[in-house]
Amino acid sequence: MLRRLIAAALLATAFMQPAFAETVIKAGHGTTTGHPTHLALEHFAKLVSEKSNGDIKVEVYPDRQLGEEREMVEGLQFGSVDMAVVSTGPLLAFAPDLAVVDLPFLFKDSQHVYRVLDGDVGTELLKSFESRGIHGLAWWENGWRHLTAKKDISKPADLSGLKLRTMQNPVHMAAFEKLGASPIPMVWGEVFTSLGQGVIDAQENPITVIYVNSLWEVQSHLMLTGHVYGPHVALFSKMKWDSLTPEQQTIISEAAKESTGFQREKSAELEKEYLAKIKENGMTVVEVDTAPFRDALRDLAATQQNIKPEMLERINAAAQ
Repeated sequence: MLRRLIAAALLATAFMQPAFAETVIKAGHGTTTGHPTHLALEHFAKLVSEKSNGDIKVEVYPDRQLGEEREMVEGLQFGSVDMAVVSTGPLLAFAPDLAVVDLPFLFKDSQHVYRVLDGDVGTELLKSFESRGIHGLAWWENGWRHLTAKKDISKPADLSGLKLRTMQNPVHMAAFEKLGASPIPMVWGEVFTSLGQGVIDAQENPITVIYVNSLWEVQSHLMLTGHVYGPHVALFSKMKWDSLTPEQQTIISEAAKESTGFQREKSAELEKEYLAKIKENGMTVVEVDTAPFRDALRDLAATQQNIKPEMLERINAAAQ
């Protein structure tokens, strides 16, 4: 009798066990808690918890707590970081084919972007990380990049000799060199102080980044150039990914996909809100005729070795 009771208790305990052991995922990003990527990661964490009945916990580490962007990407390879959402700045060293999305004035509008990144081209680019020990999850949004400086910049000649911070990205650097600026690649953590001390004169970033980092304190003008669309790429350590069960992988993939729409909606919403607040804080906002900039950069793609003409043609075709 006792033996039967013990067996029944063990059987009941087995059915009470979660579908899989609790898994903790450490997810880092380089922006502040006011950025849509942080809000989307919190949303992602909630979805993952719900879909896994609490068996998978996502811990979100904002504002470079897990390192600068390149350090986080390297951490994905080594398995010291489970997940990271980063800009394309440091990614060309890991997936050179991504250079095509960094071309200035490549995309017609946001809908063009989404058709490309959510389609075959975006899928192929995410898969290109696999050979480097990284699993590509989703394309999120950092936003359209604009110039800030201590003066009005309305034409390419205004950039002549300007010390302009760029990401550590050869396409961006080549573009600004072609426009006459002196691009200085710099990790984000050094930018605000460098602008204040005059080490650099200008920088370029989406409106959300400009606002959450209070750049009006060290820059007087914001030029709405929209010269580059900046994705945020959600990436996962392949070491960590391969340690997950197929069910866990499906949960994470589905949550990442569902969070993409949320993140983009938040990005659009906050961009409008933050632009108004930037004006309220005294920054001069300049509408720029981008035609001269486009003309100056028309042949840039031909000078970049990692840009495949066939992929560029597919992206251009999606603008229709």
